[in-house]
Amino acid sequence: MTKKISSAQIKKLLKAGSLIMGTERSVKSLRLGKVEKVLVSSNCPARVEKNINHYAGLNKTEIHKLNYPNDTLGVICKKPFSISVLAVIKGANK
Repeated sequence: MTKKISSAQIKKLLKAGSLIMGTERSVKSLRLGKVEKVLVSSNCPARVEKNINHYAGLNKTEIHKLNYPNDTLGVICKKPFSISVLAVIKGANK
């Protein structure tokens, strides 16, 4: 959680097709071991964050708490809805 991730970096990962959007898809990919790091919004629900922390701990996956709330994260990803969790796929260009 030390390195800050900017909106430009998120947009770059999105354009490259290296991001998984959404809690359910991110947790499923975490369980399968396909995730390099997880990006969590600043106002992510506690139960979702607990679930993400559990599966990330099992796979030793990095978790980054973003400075953006979920509605702003949705705007950054050019979606008309809020996004609480993003997952970066393993092997994606940084």
